[in-house]
Amino acid sequence: MMEYLPIILFASVFILILLGFPVAFTLGGLSVIVGIFVFDVDFFYLLSLRVYGTMQNFVLLAVPLFIFMGIMLEKSGIAERLLETMALMFGKFRGGLAIAVVVVGAMLAASTGIVGATVVTMGLISLPTMLKRGYGPRLSTGVIASSGTLGQIIPPSVVLVLLGSVLNVSVGDLFIAAIVPGLGLVGCYLLYIIVYAQVFPDRAPAMPKAEIDVFKAKGVSKEIINSFVSPFLLILAVLGSIFAGIASPTEAAGVGAFGAMVLTIIDRNFNLSMLKEVMKETTLLTSMVFMILVGATAFSLVFRGLEGDKLFLSMIDNAELSPTAFLLMVMLLVFVAGFFIDFIEIVFIIVPVVAPIMVAMGMDLIWVGILLAINLQTSFLTPPFGFALFYLKGVTPPEVKTMHLYQGVIPFVIIQILFLVLLFIFPDIVSFL
Repeated sequence: MMEYLPIILFASVFILILLGFPVAFTLGGLSVIVGIFVFDVDFFYLLSLRVYGTMQNFVLLAVPLFIFMGIMLEKSGIAERLLETMALMFGKFRGGLAIAVVVVGAMLAASTGIVGATVVTMGLISLPTMLKRGYGPRLSTGVIASSGTLGQIIPPSVVLVLLGSVLNVSVGDLFIAAIVPGLGLVGCYLLYIIVYAQVFPDRAPAMPKAEIDVFKAKGVSKEIINSFVSPFLLILAVLGSIFAGIASPTEAAGVGAFGAMVLTIIDRNFNLSMLKEVMKETTLLTSMVFMILVGATAFSLVFRGLEGDKLFLSMIDNAELSPTAFLLMVMLLVFVAGFFIDFIEIVFIIVPVVAPIMVAMGMDLIWVGILLAINLQTSFLTPPFGFALFYLKGVTPPEVKTMHLYQGVIPFVIIQILFLVLLFIFPDIVSFL
C-alpha cells in the first residue's frame, strides 16, 4: 500500500482541485497531513526549511514586478491608443483590423506577460470596434482570445519565469529561446487572417476610406510615434537589458515596473488612487501565486519523500517508454489538465513530478520549457473550459454568444497544435538564437 501512496496523493490532489477546493490549501493541507502521518513532526522542520529556501529565490521576485508592470500599462491607456493607431494603419486592407489586434496583442504580451489582463483589455477596446466595422463575431472573438494569450510565450512571460524556477533552468535562456517560436506563432496567426479575409471578404472588411483620410490629416507620423515609442522603449528596456547581459530577469522586471510607472506619469494618467488600485491588484495576484507555490513546495517534499519520482521512473522503465513517448504523454496530460485548472497549478503540480524524469532521460529542459509554455497557451483557448474564453466572455456584448467564442478559437487552437508539432519535430527552432 505504502509504495502506491505517492500515486494516491497525486490523484487525490487532482480530484479535490477539480471538485472546486482552493488549490493552495488543497496542495499544502493534504501534503502536510500525509507528511505528519508518514514522517512524524520532523516533517514541519523540513517543510519550513524548504519554504524559506523558496521564498529566498531571487528569480521569483520577477513575478510581482512583471504583474505590476502589466497592470500599470493596462490602466494607463497606452494599450488603447496603440490599438487605435494600428487599426487605422492597417485599416485599408481586408482583415486589417484583425491584423492590428494580433500585432498589438503581441506587443502587449511583450510588455506585460499577463494573459487575463491582455484578453480583457483587448476585448474591451477592440471587440465593439470590430463588430461595428462588420467583422463576424467568430473571427473577432477568435482573434482577440488567441492574441491575448500570446503573453504565455512571448517574453517577458510570468509563465516562463515560473517554469524556469520549477525546471531549474535559466529564465534568461528561456526568454531568448521563446523569441523565435513566439514571433513564428504571430506570423501563423497573421497568415490565417490574410487568407480568411480573401476567402470571406464580407466577414473581414476594410475600414471606410473617410476614417483613414481623417487619420492621415492628423499627421500619420506623429500618431505612430506617440503610440509606438512608449511600449517599444519599455520592451527594449526589459528584454534588451536581459539579452545584453546587463541585468538578470529579476532586475529587468524592476526596470519594467519602474518604466511602466514613468510612462504613465508622462502620459499624465498617473494619480494616487490609480497607484493604489494597481498595487492592490498586484498584491492579490502575487499572494495567489505564492500561496500556491508554498502548497506546491509541501507537495513536492512529501511526494519525493515517498519516492514518488522513483516510482514514476520505474513505471516508465517497465512500460519501456522512450523519451519521445514519455514527452508526448506529458504534453497530452498538460493539454487535458489545462481544460480544468489554471496554468499556475499545472506548473506547480505536474511539472515538478515529471522534471526529474526528463533530466534522467537527458532531455533539453529549455526546449521542454518552451513546448510546455505553448501547450499551456493552447489549453487557455480550448473549449469548453479555456480560461481566455471566460475572461473574454465577461466583457462581450449580449449579441456575442458563447458558441461564437468556441467556434472562433478552434482555427487558432489547430494552428497552435500544428506549431507545437513543428517545434517537437524541429527542436533547432527553439535553440536558433
